[in-house]
Amino acid sequence: MKMIPLGRTDIQVSDWCLGTMTFGNQTDQADAHAQIDMALDAGINFLDTAEMYPVNPVTAERAGNSERVIGAWLEKSGRRDDVVIATKVSGDNPGWVRGGAGYDGKVIPEAIDFSLQKLKTDYIDLYQMHWPMRGSYMFRQNWTYDPSGQNRQQTMDHMAEVLGALGDAVKAGKIRAIGMSNESAWGMTQWCRIADEMGLPRMVSVQNEYSLLCRLYDTDMAEMAVNEDITLLSFSPLACGLLTGKYQGDVTPASSRRDVGDANLGGRMTPRTLPVTQVYLDIAAKHGLDPVHMAMAWQRTRPFPISAIFGATSQDQLAHLLAGDDVTLSSDVVAEINAAHRAHPMPY
Repeated sequence: MKMIPLGRTDIQVSDWCLGTMTFGNQTDQADAHAQIDMALDAGINFLDTAEMYPVNPVTAERAGNSERVIGAWLEKSGRRDDVVIATKVSGDNPGWVRGGAGYDGKVIPEAIDFSLQKLKTDYIDLYQMHWPMRGSYMFRQNWTYDPSGQNRQQTMDHMAEVLGALGDAVKAGKIRAIGMSNESAWGMTQWCRIADEMGLPRMVSVQNEYSLLCRLYDTDMAEMAVNEDITLLSFSPLACGLLTGKYQGDVTPASSRRDVGDANLGGRMTPRTLPVTQVYLDIAAKHGLDPVHMAMAWQRTRPFPISAIFGATSQDQLAHLLAGDDVTLSSDVVAEINAAHRAHPMPY
């Protein structure tokens, strides 16, 4: 497994990251622990979670269980030094955590302490804000995004306050590095600018959606990443399972994400989605590639640093994915993928 630095830090992470958002719901603790062991055996040292996980659906009753599952593994295995753990504090929400309250300078230390308690560890390697408090264009909001109601000074004050609280946590040894999720290029550059001006911890990563079917990151965000040394933690690199091909024909496999309550795959199911997915499945078939392996290998071809976060609801799914670690894409395959993207951009 390839290792890359996390932003400008000396933290080395595998360029594939085990996502844990199903741990404690679709994936029970025994299977989750076996998956962590399998991932480490394959050279993956990076785990991503969040205070609101598990998902499908997110509920106030289950929120935090994914962190608890990881904490139980850490307590049982004693392998804290072998893993890099990332978690997140939630922004405004429907009531999953803190009754719906988001985060500010006061909430941050409380949320960190609660995550440390659930994870059964003394420190968090990467602490992320799950989405900006001012709003975000992610999760299909890009189609109607309207930032005109934002107040710039309030945003600047909020960023400075949050960075100050995060700086205190770094000094206390509770977190090592910080990152954002679902953020824009403007937002990331502002976080970095304010941190530099105030001598506070700098963002090292951003966790945004990125796959063959969702390439919003390719322009302004890519430029930001290269110039600010920001690592992309790409979530949904398999497009919520679409790129496995299992939903072709508009079927709903048992125990799949669609089957457990997300029939629209978070807004990803549109009239174009399955036909465009088929284009990529056909490219994989033409070149004798497993579509899962092609989708993950493609992440490694991009001109900016990526650690791709994938999830597996079972050990069998994880084993299938890990079998593609040594797959590399030829220039012909990459060219066909680029042509497909130009012909069929952003199906959802």
